[in-house]
Amino acid sequence: MMNLPLRKSFKIQGLVQGVGFRPFIYRLALEYSLVGFIKNGMDGVEFEIEGLAKNIASFEEQLYPQLPPLARIDSLQTSYKQLLYEKSFEIKESANNLKISKTALISPDIATCHECLEDIKKDGKYQNYFATNCTNCGPRYSIIKTVPYDRKNSSMQKFVMCKSCHDEFINPNNRRYHAQPISCKNCGPQLKLIAKGVELKIDDNAKFQKVAELLKAGELIAIKGIGGFHIVCDTTHDEAIVKLRTHKNRATKPFAIMCKNLQQIKSYSHVNKKEEQLLTSKEAPIVILKKKESKISQFIAPNIDRIGCFLPYTPLHHLLFEHLQNPIVATSANLGHEPVITKVENIFKKLPFIEYILDFDREIINGVDDSLVQVVHGKTQVLRLARGYAPKVLKLPTKSDKKILAIGANAKNSIAFVVQESIILSPHIGDLNSLEAFEFFEQTLESFQRFYNFEPDVIIHDKHPTYMTTQWAKKQNKPLIAVGHHLAHIYACKAEFGLYGDYLGFSFDGTGYGEDGTLWGGEIFVGNTRKYHFKPIKLLGGEKAIQEPRRVGLSLLFDALSLENVLKLDLQTIKSFSHEQIQILHQSYLKNLNTPLSSSVGRIFDAVTSLSGVIQKTSYEGESGLLCESHYDTNIQESLNYTLKDGIIDIKIVAYILNNQNDKKKLNTLFINTLAKIILDIAKLEKMEVILSGGVFQNKTLVELTSKQLEAQNIKYYHQQESAINDGGIALGQIRSAQEIS
Repeated sequence: MMNLPLRKSFKIQGLVQGVGFRPFIYRLALEYSLVGFIKNGMDGVEFEIEGLAKNIASFEEQLYPQLPPLARIDSLQTSYKQLLYEKSFEIKESANNLKISKTALISPDIATCHECLEDIKKDGKYQNYFATNCTNCGPRYSIIKTVPYDRKNSSMQKFVMCKSCHDEFINPNNRRYHAQPISCKNCGPQLKLIAKGVELKIDDNAKFQKVAELLKAGELIAIKGIGGFHIVCDTTHDEAIVKLRTHKNRATKPFAIMCKNLQQIKSYSHVNKKEEQLLTSKEAPIVILKKKESKISQFIAPNIDRIGCFLPYTPLHHLLFEHLQNPIVATSANLGHEPVITKVENIFKKLPFIEYILDFDREIINGVDDSLVQVVHGKTQVLRLARGYAPKVLKLPTKSDKKILAIGANAKNSIAFVVQESIILSPHIGDLNSLEAFEFFEQTLESFQRFYNFEPDVIIHDKHPTYMTTQWAKKQNKPLIAVGHHLAHIYACKAEFGLYGDYLGFSFDGTGYGEDGTLWGGEIFVGNTRKYHFKPIKLLGGEKAIQEPRRVGLSLLFDALSLENVLKLDLQTIKSFSHEQIQILHQSYLKNLNTPLSSSVGRIFDAVTSLSGVIQKTSYEGESGLLCESHYDTNIQESLNYTLKDGIIDIKIVAYILNNQNDKKKLNTLFINTLAKIILDIAKLEKMEVILSGGVFQNKTLVELTSKQLEAQNIKYYHQQESAINDGGIALGQIRSAQEIS
């Protein structure tokens, strides 16, 4: 091919706005003596380059290898154009025709990069500046109103850049070129410390010093982060943590801790290589780790052997830790079942026990919680997809001719959208058990509709008739598709891995609406057919049984024994009730009064922890599973007996208790071993590749044991790594199941 001059056009979709993509193309074009232009569009970026053919070829060879750290190319279209004989390469202003269908992807908020951390340490305008950021880090999703991602479309609009910042902003060779949140202490957001309703007029360094002193003294402080406020306190101060638990009505649910650096995390927990990578990644999630004996308060993560740790992810956090010796508890500033608070006035209104607030005047447009992950058998498992990871995009194999909205489950809600060839997952919204939580659901939906000019052609919802999401969907006057909760778990995994066809799907969770109107949660699918399930248990008292494992344990006893023999048992389950209460519950059991049936594996965990004497009443979802896991003994290899008849699995828990001395560790260990054995036995019987999904598979011990056993038999298996394995993944599964089944 002759080395003639050419002009070539590129249209690129992916994560290419607000991530330094345009200056990257600018510098690459200059390197190969090319002219032309680049600009942001509503669906990505467009650019044209002109020059010698060999130079254009070299440019294209370096396009992928040299991408900026936050950029991602999902699709690239090229065409040849007529030569224009331009003299330079130009970065043009963004297209702003709001009638165009908007499909440009929005970057998640990213932890502070190493270069910006260096900037806040050295002399200059960024020294000790809490809001320092650049193209490679800082707020994105939390401050954006709509696309394209320009300053005028964000909460940075009101801050006029000083000359120095503007010079960096317009210099394509600068790290802060078109970093939309760019600012410095001369022109950007300002820090404010409020003490008992009065703003303290002291410099920023003194504010951090004051906060450190207050924390050491045992105070609870609200500190504004990227996507909302945290309530923080000293991890060694028992009284402060007990006070926090009391005010948040959070008896035993674990708190996460933020540590100064990786070395500090390693002094409190065991950290393997994969966990270290996650902790220090640009997403900076909370990582669940194995606890070490340490001096931090026993009230942080009581009764369990795990602790959630994360590193500072904003300059504000890093500057605060310059004055702290201990890690801090950092929990979302909210009340139970309400979204994280994003505005200071709501701290005063909702959390009047907070007397000290560290705030700043950059508005949070889109609230977003901290992400939560763990490492299971060497693989990442997402428990909460939020800051750093979401909005998240999965690519479809073909372009969708419809705009599809999936509205997820009632618990751990998130929503998902199909826009052309992309499935876009929202950050974690939360449990929709309050008016405030449902308002946050609607706000998040409105934000994404605004981002993408999105008006759904179809809405997909859960089959549960009383879910708030189901009721909302039926009011929208749109075509609806109802998808079964437990099949959606399986299809979420299929969507993540791009799987098609039939699989052996184990869908284990706490509670979900079943196709037969009962409560499911221990379902095994062959393709789309529920072929096996666990023997249903009567939940004594309905909803009460979900908070009281003793009711589930008692139900199993009623199922196997007479009332007279139940009352003779020397079990904590029995002792936690009066004889009169047991007699009343037995009548309810016999007459089926408020005793809905449930095949849930989560409820069997409840029964095991009750009957083994571990816990009788829980204070948070999944507590019995965590406690069961904390009693696991790797030296015990046996399992409980079970039967499989007509597709119904019946684990002989009561028979074991009657014939053996009750031992907490042994019964809990045997139960986890039995679940793993059931999965293996059915996988060998069906001779199919396996999918594991649902909240029960947050149990790290169960998944690791199951993984090893399946691998030993050369059975291929999948469980989610990039999307939430619990109900946070339901919206993704709803989209994929509706597409494949229909």
